[in-house]
Amino acid sequence: MRSIDFSLLYPLNRFSKPVENGINRHLSIKNSMRALFHGIIPPVVTPLLSNDALDEAGLSRLIEHMLAGGVHGLFLLGTTGEATSLSYKLREKFVKLACNQIGKRVPVIVGITDTCIEDSLNMASCYKEAGADAVVIAPPYYIPISQSEMMQYLEGLVPQLPLPFFLYNMPGYTKLHMSVETVNFARELGALGIKDSSGDLMYLYTLIDKFKDTPEFSIFTGTEIFIPETIMHGGHGAVAGGANMFPRLFVDYYEAAVRKDFEQISLLRQMVMQIYNTVYNVGKHTSKYTLGTKCALSVMEICNDYAALPLRKFDDEKRARMQQYIQELKEKLVYI
Repeated sequence: MRSIDFSLLYPLNRFSKPVENGINRHLSIKNSMRALFHGIIPPVVTPLLSNDALDEAGLSRLIEHMLAGGVHGLFLLGTTGEATSLSYKLREKFVKLACNQIGKRVPVIVGITDTCIEDSLNMASCYKEAGADAVVIAPPYYIPISQSEMMQYLEGLVPQLPLPFFLYNMPGYTKLHMSVETVNFARELGALGIKDSSGDLMYLYTLIDKFKDTPEFSIFTGTEIFIPETIMHGGHGAVAGGANMFPRLFVDYYEAAVRKDFEQISLLRQMVMQIYNTVYNVGKHTSKYTLGTKCALSVMEICNDYAALPLRKFDDEKRARMQQYIQELKEKLVYI
């Protein structure tokens, strides 16, 4: 696994002297980060034994599997991590265990999205104590809100945060497709970057073009097939769920894009498409991405495939199909 110079990510002056409270504090932290968040940052699956019990051994194996694959960071409690289906107590335990296992080998970002601002702030404080490096904020997801209301929400939340933050654009789940103006407002408040999971390539290109003269603002795609387009157009990386299963494949995909190695990009894109057409295509519903990833990890003997309610793990027929798909992938990929 490649080494990371944490003296760049965490300059001594971040810890050696107090910084001003509120928004200026986030701007100070942001400006002190001379190394960008970049590369492949998997949204980590939350391995479970039941709705209120973690698969701790599986979590340990999963983290080591991804780190051995060379990922550049880890994103805990995102959509793939089923965050909103987990109790606050279980989320806190998960983040503590994960941060302890990771041991500052790569940066850790953690989702704090909630319908209640106080709960988001409480989570942020807990996760800072656990060792997280930044938090991730998506729009509150129950009551539909406007762009201006999202800006007001950020204006109230950000000054109280104990950690720097990323934005998360996930309109399919939150009902709000954040405008470029809203994203720029968050950047002015100190946002480190954004993960865009809209699946809208033109919107992604618009973000990259808008912030091309702001290199400290990182732009990540959440759509795995867009990795080469993101990087070659000026973006910084991907939050790729498939890197839970095949981290080296996605790191190589990213690095090929950085090198503009079109032959390698074409070869790796075929492999990514095979994952889309198999692992991500077993179920019939939107949940097939999370359930497929969990089932694949179970077939690979990395962690349990229990899914938090309201989801349920694949039945025996779907699991058998997944076993066949993983075997076929093993025959083609040298990454497993």
